[in-house]
Amino acid sequence: MTPAALPTLAGLILALGGPALLAGPLQRHLGGENARSTSLIDQLCRLALLAGVIAVVMRWDGRPLASLGWSGFAWQSVAWGSMLAFVFVRVLVPAETRLLGRLGLAADHGLAPPKRLPVPLLVFVALVAGVAEETLYRGYAFTRIAELADSEIFAGLITVGVLAQVHLYRRGGGAVAAFVINGGVLTAFFAWRHDLLANVIAHTLTDLIVPLEAARLAPARR
Repeated sequence: MTPAALPTLAGLILALGGPALLAGPLQRHLGGENARSTSLIDQLCRLALLAGVIAVVMRWDGRPLASLGWSGFAWQSVAWGSMLAFVFVRVLVPAETRLLGRLGLAADHGLAPPKRLPVPLLVFVALVAGVAEETLYRGYAFTRIAELADSEIFAGLITVGVLAQVHLYRRGGGAVAAFVINGGVLTAFFAWRHDLLANVIAHTLTDLIVPLEAARLAPARR
């Protein structure tokens, strides 16, 4: 391995290995993800991983944040992210719910944060998930693996597969089935636009709206 590849290797370990560690041994030690303390610690650890990857990019590798698909604020990114969130909330998630129900799997869509959390913490979880997961998996892991392998298809398969495995630890087979679809759409969108802000907005809005709507509709179903 050449010295030039060391920053990328370190970044990939943080971006891909860190969330897997949080979802597996660490979460089992701390307790269920629906516990408030566990959820808060989980989000703070994600922010630490995010800070670590950004430090690798800017300090060690000497590359700008633009290499992650971040080009600053743009209304076009807001529009794209909002439209993609609309597709998730109104089209994909309802379709997945029906499909998973017919298959006898739990209707956990992989993007939604833990249930039974107070609204302020739910907002914090959704925001951290959107920023951290999109930066770690799409902005960093996807772009760097695509560079190393010279293949965005290969990079997409690896990143979607790894994050789907993380959701298997957290929520079971239903989440994995849904996440392969959701994560595939987010990855394909990023490969097309290379607009990290749009991905973050889409992910955050979906993570926020889906559980809030589920909570609002729950009393009517009882």
